[in-house]
Order: sequence, then C-alpha cells, then structure tokens
Amino acid sequence: MLAGTDTSMSVRQDTVQARPRRAFLGRRIHLVGIGGAGMRAMAKMLLERGAAVSGSDMTDGEAVRQLEQAGAKVGVGQRAENVPDGCELVVHSAAVRDDNPELAAARRRGIEVAKYARMLGWLMDEAEGIAVAGTHGKSTTTAMVAYVLRAAGADPSFVVGAVVPQLGGPSGVGAGRHFVAEACEFDRSFLNLRPAAAAILNIEEDHLDYYRDLAEIAGAFADFARRVRPEGVVVVNGDCPLALRAGDAACCRVETFGLSDECTWRGVELGVEAGRYQVAVDCGGEPFCRFTVPLPGEHNVYNSLAATALLHYAGLDGARIAELIGGFRGAERRMTLRGVAGGVTVLDDYAHHPTEIAATLRAIREHYAPRRLFCVFQPHQHSRTRFLLKDFACSFRSADMVAVPDIYFVRDDPGEKRCISSEDLVAQIELAKGAGSAAYLKDFASIVSYLKGVLTPGDAVVTMGAGDIWKVADEIVRWLGRDRQA
Repeated sequence: MLAGTDTSMSVRQDTVQARPRRAFLGRRIHLVGIGGAGMRAMAKMLLERGAAVSGSDMTDGEAVRQLEQAGAKVGVGQRAENVPDGCELVVHSAAVRDDNPELAAARRRGIEVAKYARMLGWLMDEAEGIAVAGTHGKSTTTAMVAYVLRAAGADPSFVVGAVVPQLGGPSGVGAGRHFVAEACEFDRSFLNLRPAAAAILNIEEDHLDYYRDLAEIAGAFADFARRVRPEGVVVVNGDCPLALRAGDAACCRVETFGLSDECTWRGVELGVEAGRYQVAVDCGGEPFCRFTVPLPGEHNVYNSLAATALLHYAGLDGARIAELIGGFRGAERRMTLRGVAGGVTVLDDYAHHPTEIAATLRAIREHYAPRRLFCVFQPHQHSRTRFLLKDFACSFRSADMVAVPDIYFVRDDPGEKRCISSEDLVAQIELAKGAGSAAYLKDFASIVSYLKGVLTPGDAVVTMGAGDIWKVADEIVRWLGRDRQA
C-alpha cells in the first residue's frame, strides 16, 4: 500500500504543522565550526527550539554575523575559553581534529561531546525525516526534494551538501514537519539517522580509506535501510543490484525506482532533446505523472524518480510534483554554467568519482554539443586515486583533452603521497584514450595558461573535483569576459 495514494490532494493538510520541539528547550549547546553549512543550519534549528547556542569558527563572515543576529554567541578562532560556563553539550563538525582546544576543554570539564552526525540524528528524531543516501546524486536529489516541498508550501527544514541558490544556501530552517537531509556514508555517519522515509540511489566503491571493500560498503547501506522507521518507507534503485540487496534488510516497506519493468516507480516513454529528458512516471503499473527532468543527463532521470517517490510519501500528488519539479535549477558545482563568452562555454562540477565523471561528461556532450570538450580534473585524495585508478582512466572517454593538476590532499595518511601521483593518472588516461589526450599541469596557473592557448569558439571546458579547482573556471571566465568577449 503506497503512502498518500489519494492523488486529489496537493499536500497533506498536516504537512505544515510542526511537531512539538521541546527536547532542547533551555539547553546550553556549543558548536565547534559553527560557520559550516550543516553546522549553521543546526545552530538555527537549535535556536528555534529554544536552546542557548554558542559556537566558534576559524574565520569571521556573513554566516557568523547572521548567527549572531539570530541569537548565537560566536567566537572567531578556537580557544578553550570559548566553551561557556554551564555548557551541557559540545558538538563538532567532521573537519574538527580530535586535539582541538575546545574539545579538549570540554572533556576536561566533563561536558558531553558529540559529532555533527549524531546531533543531526537527534534533530531528525523530532521531525518527519527524509534522508537521501547513495554513492552519487545525494546533493541533487536532497535539494530537489527540499525545493519542491518548499514550493508546495510545506516549509521544510533541510541540510544539503552543496549550496542551493533557490533555497538560499545549503541549509535552512522551516516551520513544517519535514526535515530533509543528505545522508553521508563516510564514517557510517548516516547510521545516526532514523528517518521516516529514505532513498538509496546507488552503491559503488568509494571512501576506501575508511571501508575495507565494496562488501563492507554495501553492508553499511543495509544497516542504514534498517534505520528507517518501521511505519516508513525506503525507496531503492531497482536497477542497482547492491541497492536492492540493501533494501532487503529494511524493516519497513520497500519500493523501487528505475527504468526496468519491475520498478514500483518506473520511468517510461523517455524522450530526450539536447540532453534534457522527458519522462512519464508509472507508480505500481499505473500512470502517475509526466514531466521534463529539470537537469541534463540520464543520471538525473534516476534522481528525479527517487525524488518523486519521496515527495509522494511526503504528501504531494502527481500533478503537483509534475508542476513544481521542472522549476528546480540544481545545486552549485553540479554541471554549473559559469559563463559563456568568446564562443566558449565554461562549466564547473563537483564530480570526483569515475562514475560521476563519466555521467557528467556525457551529459555535457548531449546538452551543449561542443566542438571540443576540455576537462580539467583535480583528483581528490591520494587513496581514492590509487584505489580507483583504472576506473578513473576510463571515465574521460567523452572528453577530447584532460588536464590534471596535483592531487588535492585531504584526510589521507601522508604516506599515501608516495604511492600515487597525478602523473600516474595521466599515464593511465593516455593508455585508455591515446597519446596526447591528457597532460599533467602541476598548478592552476599552468592550467589557465594552457587553456588560454587552446580554447577557440565552439569549445567547452569543465573543471571537475571536490577540491578548489573551481578557481580555474572562474579565472577562465574572467579572461574570456575581459579579453575575448563575443
């Protein structure tokens, strides 16, 4: 039995009625790294629930000033004295090291310390949680669900792992009863959540600096499926065997989405024009709705199907979903158009896994049809590059030329630097694509200089990676606008 099957309604009448939120009333809570996207939203939620919130961040800025205006006491820089008297709980983001002086002070004083993911779970317990998990597509799908719910008047709270311009940022606090959150598998963070509805978009090898192998990753997703409330629903990719297997572990209703005949939420009658797909959606074999997928690429057909299932569970009917979903414009650094000048298209994307790279390059080819496609890829983590080297080498087939700077070092043991380099990746790309198809260019200045010498009208260039490679896209846009404006 599907939730909300009365398709005459546009949103359930109780959607905007928030549950009582008293668990944090009067509690004194300190957030280390309060200016980060997720922590910022957490601080606002706690303030809205009547907590006394303090925090610290390494830099001042608009986010910190907004929190102070909302009632938080924020210190710039991280020092033991920032933890106020009477503090009951200290929460820290994943980026905060264990030897942080504020964490050390909290432990000395016997104050409870919790990671961001644990606190996120506590907040979700007070709401109707909607959690989106998967190796790829989490940010886009989470943002899509939050956007449509807000457009429908449901006023959700949300936390997305990317900036979403239409939502005013990566996170927000609403008065409605829904809390939409991206559920990250790294460090098994998503096992702190107990959502009412969840999606598993796909499962592949990643975060092999933490997980032993693909089997262990799949096991973590199965554990996540078990966390969905018994009265809830988990929707899984019916075209991904590992996602299906994870769904088998759930203690709640399981529905599937995809393109195969067996899927509960099935995309049918697909049409495509300039990389944008039109899709009719069947639910349980019956017509449900029809819309144009708001973002290019077949992978976004799957994201949209998952979002449709979650939105229906949240109370929206097919007509309302179809009306609103087409207005979604995506999250930043997800095939984001940075500029067009001098006949050159400049894009930026967060892709840092082989599957994401291949899907995004195909979508750019389909949507923009460039004469030549240049990809500037910044590998993210030495360990990820080493573990997935062969897959990375084969993921650039849709690009004419690949430029690779040094690997972005984060989270790895320093010894990993001795095991793999960008030159190794370039050599493998050339084995897969042919000589001259890739080049190691150590720094951003070298890459910008190279692109200035080769880009001509009709070309497209995309910067890719989870680090700071977007700076190259911005510099090329400035150069094109200043010196090469059409």
